[in-house]
Amino acid sequence: MERYTFDRGYIESLRANDPRVQYHFANYFRELMLIKLRRRVPTIEVAEDLIQETFLRVLTTLRADGLRSAPSLGAFVDSVCTNVLMEYYRSDKRTTGLAEDVPGPADERSNPEEAFVTWQCQKQVAEILNELRPKDRDLLRRLFLEGEDKDQICREFGVDREYLRVLLHRAKNRFRTLLDGTKIRAAPDRAGVG
Repeated sequence: MERYTFDRGYIESLRANDPRVQYHFANYFRELMLIKLRRRVPTIEVAEDLIQETFLRVLTTLRADGLRSAPSLGAFVDSVCTNVLMEYYRSDKRTTGLAEDVPGPADERSNPEEAFVTWQCQKQVAEILNELRPKDRDLLRRLFLEGEDKDQICREFGVDREYLRVLLHRAKNRFRTLLDGTKIRAAPDRAGVG
């Protein structure tokens, strides 16, 4: 990959939404971030989500005139990518332990206790979904509960597949934040059962 030197004109073109410069920016830094993230995250989808979040934060900062030196754009993108990766690690550690607390698939044999726990979990998930913003709630329900086609959702939301990943990433993070505030238990409290 050829090294590129960034100047004030490049930054101004990004701020002005110049499609040619945006295309160069996205391709140039996507390739570099993929190299960085490929071995640090479990799947390419996670890497793509982190790249999209990095792009969003960098462009938001640039549009707010938050970069003082145009030649430092590369270092700035790299540091934002590192911060997004660290947030992912912290988030992943919080949610990894949760998987053990959520009940697995229902046993073929009828078990009223497990059915009650499953019902409780479904109720809590529904309550968390209802606390989300309507757009996030609609997106999560349509993709995960109803299994709708992503292209159809993109058309209705007026976004492309790449930006749909950003919206999905944000909605999932908001859901996780609300989920962290609740407790889903794998089994009813057995205290006092003798």
